[in-house]
Amino acid sequence: MITTISFSQTEDAAFKTVQTYEIQEARQGIAVDSAYFYAINTKGIGKYRKKNGDLVAEWKDDSGQIIHFDGAVVVNDKLYCAHSNYPGIPMTSSIEIFDTENLEHLGSHSFGIKYGSCTWADYYNDSWWVCFAHYDKFEPLTNKNNRWTILVQFDKNWHEQESWTFPASVLQEFKPMSCSGGSWGPDGNLYVTGHDSTRVYVLKLPEMGSILALKKILRITSEGQGIAWDRYEKNNLYGIKRKDNLVIRSRLSAF
Repeated sequence: MITTISFSQTEDAAFKTVQTYEIQEARQGIAVDSAYFYAINTKGIGKYRKKNGDLVAEWKDDSGQIIHFDGAVVVNDKLYCAHSNYPGIPMTSSIEIFDTENLEHLGSHSFGIKYGSCTWADYYNDSWWVCFAHYDKFEPLTNKNNRWTILVQFDKNWHEQESWTFPASVLQEFKPMSCSGGSWGPDGNLYVTGHDSTRVYVLKLPEMGSILALKKILRITSEGQGIAWDRYEKNNLYGIKRKDNLVIRSRLSAF
């Protein structure tokens, strides 16, 4: 049985838009560090100054090996980009690693066909957290719909530790797509987005079982896709609005 989201799980709260940037790469994901943000499109990356949105560096695939970038995160001066062969079947996934200074490609970690379509990754509490999506439209080919979407925890050396599924009510809102963005917040909760909704779903690890717990839902101007908490400027979340090629910096005033 599919449960619906109750009123008690929503709050009269929202992210407030602080700043917008018109960025051509704002199509799939976003990452942020102390001075720059990194806009991700399907096969390229743009590095921009946070203070004024000026382009600093860009990278475009000319090898034919990049098929579909999604979310990204900066860890220790390296940009980690979620990558898959979407919409290919069987689904393959990898993490592509770049130097944040000049966007030189440094390496790759392949997940093969084990999990699904990698849509985002984050590093939190000495662990990697990676989302692997499944989609309703591929069910005739894979025998899996979006209920098979999972969050997998890896140690710092990419050894699998644990995994969880998403709440049925949240998956229902993701339909027919899946979880497109995710970032651990300053309050220790996991903030995730769907494909195009102006909602952010606040989740936590369950005390028992294997299903992530929904805490609340927050409104936001950005429309699904990748998100990234700014870990240098308190309570700021970066997202995108792909139809307008916008990067949006939002702020949540209280937790």
